[in-house]
Amino acid sequence: MRAGLGTALLFLGPYLLLFGTFVLAPIVYGLWISLHQWDFLLPGKPFVGLQNYVELFTGGSTTSEPFWSSMRATGIFTLISVPLLMVLPLALAVALNKKFRGRNAVRAIFFAPFVLGVAVIGLLWRYLLDPNVGVVNHYLDGLGLDRIPFTTATPWVWVALVLPTIWWTAGYNMVIFLAGLQDISTDLYEAAELDGANAWQRFRHVTLPGLRPVTIFVLTITILASANLFGQSYLITQGQPGRETRSAIMQIGEEGLRRFNMGSASAMSTVLTLVLLLVSLAILSLLRERTPKEKTR
Repeated sequence: MRAGLGTALLFLGPYLLLFGTFVLAPIVYGLWISLHQWDFLLPGKPFVGLQNYVELFTGGSTTSEPFWSSMRATGIFTLISVPLLMVLPLALAVALNKKFRGRNAVRAIFFAPFVLGVAVIGLLWRYLLDPNVGVVNHYLDGLGLDRIPFTTATPWVWVALVLPTIWWTAGYNMVIFLAGLQDISTDLYEAAELDGANAWQRFRHVTLPGLRPVTIFVLTITILASANLFGQSYLITQGQPGRETRSAIMQIGEEGLRRFNMGSASAMSTVLTLVLLLVSLAILSLLRERTPKEKTR
């Protein structure tokens, strides 16, 4: 027994060392910073307890309104982008799961944008959607149509953020759904077809239940990725108009790296993390497969 435990720890040791060094230690250090008035340009870093957290929940404070405004922007982006990043990749996966000539090439085309970095995506779409020199508005001028303020006015700024994000990441979700579809036995589809089920009924009663674990995974990582919006907002809209599209990560970066208030920035990060943790737990609770006893309660 002890030898088995020792062997397990020996194999887990390198991972635990890396996890503790690069994940656990930064989390603990960030929580410690959030309890201080931490300006890394000044020698003194007085302990203030929960003051940074209290200020976040106190109306009229210097950090409360900007932070919750950025949380609102992050929430709007997440609510718009996540449904699209679930439905469109699933539809693509179902279509590309069928056999046809050039299927692998089409799959590669849809997945290709995901290999690009966020900086490339941001600069590319900023060039396309810029109100003054953007390619899209150039062609609108040629057609005699009014220019669209994609990066300076609502609701167009949300189009300028959501559309590039879908183009960039939909292929990744599509590949995960494709992997899930290939794990569903064809016998189930054949049995449903023999029972007279049409295409929609087969999709509803065979495909969707078979994709439940994959759907939970994709939904969770998509929400987390959308809530960590930064590069698109920073490069495409630059938080405009006003602070309308300034995301929570942008606000945390400004608070900590421009105002040098690392204590408040760490408190903001902790609150954002807790919100995402609660959302993730809610998703797992709602979508997990229930036992027959739980269904009868």
